[in-house]
Amino acid sequence: MAGLKTILCIEDEHFISELYARALRQEGYEVTIMLSGDDGLVAAKTDRFDLILLDLMTPGITGMEILSVLKDPKQTPKLHSKIIITTNLDQEESMREELEKKADGYLIKAEITPKQLVAIVKQMEEQITNLGG
Repeated sequence: MAGLKTILCIEDEHFISELYARALRQEGYEVTIMLSGDDGLVAAKTDRFDLILLDLMTPGITGMEILSVLKDPKQTPKLHSKIIITTNLDQEESMREELEKKADGYLIKAEITPKQLVAIVKQMEEQITNLGG
C-alpha cells in the first residue's frame, strides 16, 4: 500500500464530519463517513481504509471501544489502517498517553482546522511512503 488514499471518518457530529470530508476530498482522498460507533466499527473491520479518523464519543459503541477492538489481533488480525483519534474531550494525561500508544495520532478537534487536518494526513502519508509502505 502506498499512501493514505481511503479514509473512514467515524464522527457523530455531522457538521464536523462534512467539513473534514470536504477538505480531504478536495485533496483527492476518498472519504466515507459513519455517524455511529456501531456502523463505524463494521466499516473499519472491512479493512478497506488506509486511515481511520476516530472520534472518541460516538453513539452506540464508543471510539475507545472501537480502538480496543481494532487493535486486538484476535478480533481484527489483519487490520492495516492507521488510526487518528479525534476528540474534544480533555483527557487525563495518563488516559491520553494510553490512547496515543494505541493510535497513530491524537488530535483535539477544537485546535485544528480542516486545512490543518489535511496537512497532518499528508504528512502522515509522506512518512508512510518514505518508509516504503
